[in-house]
Amino acid sequence: MTLDPDAPPRPVAPATDPLDVVALASRLIGIDSVNPDLVPGGAGEAAIADFCADWLSARGFEVTRLERQPGRPSILATVRGTGGGSSLMLNGHLDTVGVEGYAGDPFGGSVVDDELQGRGAFDMKGGLAAMLVAAARATAGTALRGDVHLALVADEEFGSAGTVEVLERVTPDAAVVCEPSGLELTLAHRGFAWFDVAFIGRAAHGSMPADGVDAIEHAGRLLVALRELAGRLESAEPHPILGHGSVRVSSIHGGADAATVAASCRLTIERRMLPGETPDDVEAELRGMLTTLTEEDPQVDVRLSRMVARGAFETPPDAPLVRTILAATESVLGQPATTRGEPFWTDAGLFADAGIPCLLLGVDGGGAHAATEWATVASIRSLADILEATLGEWCA
Repeated sequence: MTLDPDAPPRPVAPATDPLDVVALASRLIGIDSVNPDLVPGGAGEAAIADFCADWLSARGFEVTRLERQPGRPSILATVRGTGGGSSLMLNGHLDTVGVEGYAGDPFGGSVVDDELQGRGAFDMKGGLAAMLVAAARATAGTALRGDVHLALVADEEFGSAGTVEVLERVTPDAAVVCEPSGLELTLAHRGFAWFDVAFIGRAAHGSMPADGVDAIEHAGRLLVALRELAGRLESAEPHPILGHGSVRVSSIHGGADAATVAASCRLTIERRMLPGETPDDVEAELRGMLTTLTEEDPQVDVRLSRMVARGAFETPPDAPLVRTILAATESVLGQPATTRGEPFWTDAGLFADAGIPCLLLGVDGGGAHAATEWATVASIRSLADILEATLGEWCA
């Protein structure tokens, strides 16, 4: 999107309809919720959690505040069904990335050329507003048989602590994670694992390298083995919507100075996984490579530790949840919905790990983590309509 610097922003007019989803999204953008784990001193989720809790309580939701980490609350809101129906959870995160370098007012929430602008408009306060409005409309004056849950979570942009805490409290029959997706259904994404690998050598004068054990040399052998692994991954049969897994070295540090045999060398390795591969699988794969290195050279001293690992997720295209949302999307948009996969990880992976069918569906727009962020007004309204129809069908 190209912004006209001479065009004045058009603020969102005060809503006469309390369920006007764009006006609500604008209000959410106006609440600073920068993740303090990403930006020291960031406001965190407390203020936006308070706003959402009050908004939902006023509309008859049973609201629970989860705050294992003080100042980092998540909101779990529920309307109980009459019984006998399937439950559905709508999941979205309250936090945003930082605003330093943002072009304009990151908290303005203004509409320009039918695009709602501000930090979080796309990722993902437009989706949050659609969730709130859809759930309020679907449960107002209608007795659904299944429970309707809203999970408005903290910390998705860093550690996903909010969704972890929510899933300790409730296990819905299915979930929709409302990350931005351009109103396309994301049915799968890759997982990831980060590893720290430390090679321990022995320092010696550079003129007498035989007196030492060169940690950098041994790390180089691993680099060669990882390149061979990358080739095998790239030549394997691709996943139909995710393509191939991958492996790469994201950082490397070693050595002290030009005249000394390196006594240590440390690598950070990222492995992106396809559905069917687990963090344990890829760790065992890496440990096997290191075992081969130590068998070939007994002087190799290497230590592996897993830093963070999250599994992939995949929902079959013929799953009941997918069929329900496909029908709702086609009804709202007037055309068949598109399905796709994503290379990056989201909280959907946590639902998959818990055995809960899920998919991603969110607004259209752009500028996530960028200097200008926006979501299209049409997609925010359409997402609310799709989610309302989905809740009405699934929980009925």
